[in-house]
Amino acid sequence: MDKMNQAFEKMKMLVGMEVEDEQRAAEEEGSLSFIDDLNRNCALTTKQRFYGFAICLSAGLACTLLSMLVFFNPVKFGITFTLGNLMALGSTAFLIGPQRQVTMMLDPARIYATALYLASIIIALFCALYVRNKLLTLLAIILEFTGLIWYSLSYIPFARTVVSKVFMTCFDTEF
Repeated sequence: MDKMNQAFEKMKMLVGMEVEDEQRAAEEEGSLSFIDDLNRNCALTTKQRFYGFAICLSAGLACTLLSMLVFFNPVKFGITFTLGNLMALGSTAFLIGPQRQVTMMLDPARIYATALYLASIIIALFCALYVRNKLLTLLAIILEFTGLIWYSLSYIPFARTVVSKVFMTCFDTEF
């Protein structure tokens, strides 16, 4: 059991949490704002966070992979693929908390990537659920996948700059 606790403490440090965060959070009597009250009442232990992350990420990946079975029905594909992406995106909220997740998503360095990704999710669901046009749904899924890649690259230092330069070099039309 001691090894398990040591492993959890290492995982806490890996995701940027201090080892004593849980004890301090339990002892603090924070301000009475709604967000602080909500965060205090919804506090999870580190073990619960890792379980929530693993379950949500596994379900998201399963939905994304199962969407390949209905690839030729773009409406069903769009719904399952988008649901898988939302669950995978939500899984990280278990690790770092929803407030920090939203703060990181709205960071000036990645606000446009976040907006593109969330807009593409909404467009894909709209095309799949209301328009029910296979071509538009497939185009929306391609846009969503592109948005996911661009959003993911925003967390890697200089990755978007490198990818942009590679595409500019590959598709330069001047001779």
